Amino acid sequence: MRFDVVSLFPDMINNACDYSILKRAINDKLVEINTVNPRDYTLDKHRKVDDTPYGGGAGMLLACQPYMDALKSIKRYENSQTIIMSPQGKVFNQNMAKEFSEKDQIIIICGHYEGFDERIKILSKGMEISIGDFVMTGGELPALCIIDSVIRLKDGVLGDKESKEYDSHYDGLLEHPHYTKPRIYDGLEVPEILLNGNHEKIKNWRRLQQFIVTKQKRPDLFQKFLQGDISEYDLEILKQNNLF
Repeated sequence: MRFDVVSLFPDMINNACDYSILKRAINDKLVEINTVNPRDYTLDKHRKVDDTPYGGGAGMLLACQPYMDALKSIKRYENSQTIIMSPQGKVFNQNMAKEFSEKDQIIIICGHYEGFDERIKILSKGMEISIGDFVMTGGELPALCIIDSVIRLKDGVLGDKESKEYDSHYDGLLEHPHYTKPRIYDGLEVPEILLNGNHEKIKNWRRLQQFIVTKQKRPDLFQKFLQGDISEYDLEILKQNNLF
């Protein structure tokens, strides 16, 4: 899988991808990260990429020419998706991460300053994506959030396939609690069921905890889950514990 990130600050992307799971995925050639700087494509002798908005107003807008030429320089894969990081976009979620992980290429356009000339959005045909209802100074950090969440869903990136399958939001629920040594810390003890070696009971307990945690912390997600297609396995656990 390949990510092409159009950014005025490519080092923000490259440096962040030089750690942990992202770095390992790159080293294992499971993913490729490429950055493109619009300043390298501007026709302005001062490498300027922005200008004042028509009609007046505060701030500077990113201009069409350097951004569109930067986009044109990227080799397109057939199974690709272009994304524009924008506070006006759809809020990113786990379902989007799954959809993007099935692509061969993700092109991400990072904004800055007061935003884009609207024609960049139109001509690029990019999907506007936000990571939440707040505004940041640039699109690089949001882009990294998307890159990280998508890459970890690719086969071979995580050491254990179950690691992602029990993640919060993977199937619409939050993750179950986890414990490690010591068995007792500050008077708090690891649940006995996790110590008995009965994998079937542990599996059932963890699923039940997902329901309980989601109902307590995100009742909106829990109600949405109940309105969907529930498996017989989940239905039995819900009924046994008066959660359905």
